[in-house]
Amino acid sequence: MLSIHSGRPTPAALAPAARALAGGEPVLIFDAADREAETDLVFLSERVTPELVHLARKDAGGLICTAISEELRRRLDLPFFSELLELAGREYPGIGRLAERPRYDARSAFGITINHRANFTGVPDNDRALTIRNVGEIARDAPQLTDEALRERFRSSFVSPGHVYLLYAAPTLTAERKGHTELAISLARMAHLGESVTVCEMLGDSGGARAPEAARRYADDHGFPFLEGSTIVEAWRTWSSA
Repeated sequence: MLSIHSGRPTPAALAPAARALAGGEPVLIFDAADREAETDLVFLSERVTPELVHLARKDAGGLICTAISEELRRRLDLPFFSELLELAGREYPGIGRLAERPRYDARSAFGITINHRANFTGVPDNDRALTIRNVGEIARDAPQLTDEALRERFRSSFVSPGHVYLLYAAPTLTAERKGHTELAISLARMAHLGESVTVCEMLGDSGGARAPEAARRYADDHGFPFLEGSTIVEAWRTWSSA
């Protein structure tokens, strides 16, 4: 899955963020003023710990979601949540009408929700960290596994519904969609890391999204890399066409 990109170096503009992710540290990504205008706290899923889930919950405050690449989604044969609503609409017509596009984009990236089978409720930081980390380890190991082995590992590891929301990146990443899912997966791919990242929106005290300036100050105060979405988009455009 990743071998076609293995000889391409990580773009210099992304190197500090790539090192942070690989080392289990957070990265902050601002999408764009004309999109959600939000900053997400981003971690590499395979390196997630209970402490990082706690950090996202307390310092960011948004929904904690785990993203995977479209290639991995297809290999795992996972549906989008909107597809499940449409299927359910055949039996429950009112449900099908709920499957509308979001106001901020052409489609939703949301998939199913999961818990690790070893969890009890799946809610505590320890539980969510276990679920997320196992998704990341599956993404990391995917290139060495057959589709059948990959799907069996996923089925034997998780139950659904659960308390970790899966997000699926667009097939061509930021060439098609410039959400945090695509920005973060693009970053992971250019960094030659496992293609699963966990994201959480940074919220402000006013009840809305945290202002980009405030998010940047938070990153500076904590020594975390801060990236503009446009930096990732431009790096991906050059890197993916090389």
